[in-house]
Amino acid sequence: MKPIKIRSLNYPAKILLAWKEAIGGNKEIRSFLLKSKYKELGVFCFALMNDKSSREWLLKNNYAHLLALIHGVEGKTDAWYWLKKNEFTTLFHMARGGDSWKESLDWLKERDKILYGITLQMEKIKDEIDEKNNDPHKINP
Repeated sequence: MKPIKIRSLNYPAKILLAWKEAIGGNKEIRSFLLKSKYKELGVFCFALMNDKSSREWLLKNNYAHLLALIHGVEGKTDAWYWLKKNEFTTLFHMARGGDSWKESLDWLKERDKILYGITLQMEKIKDEIDEKNNDPHKINP
């Protein structure tokens, strides 16, 4: 398979599939990513789960676009605007798709099935986090 270009990043399809699995909770693949030259994708998985130090690492190591992707999945419109303004069109649609915007999910589905799958995985994880945080039977700090 041909590598898929996300703006200035070039990830082979097999790495994108590994990222999808790591986002879904596969610890073995996440560890592989963390030890590889694609460390940012492993760190992303922790950042997606609201790990503050991982979010700081992404920002400090020039992966602000990946942090903006997470913020966009969380529904923060300023992140969507930042991605769009900085010409991260694919990440813009992944961010909105991860926040359940049908138009962006359709856009991704038409253009790239792997990125569409990653977006659905992020949407699922963020929905699970939101559900857990909004459960009235649990005490939230």
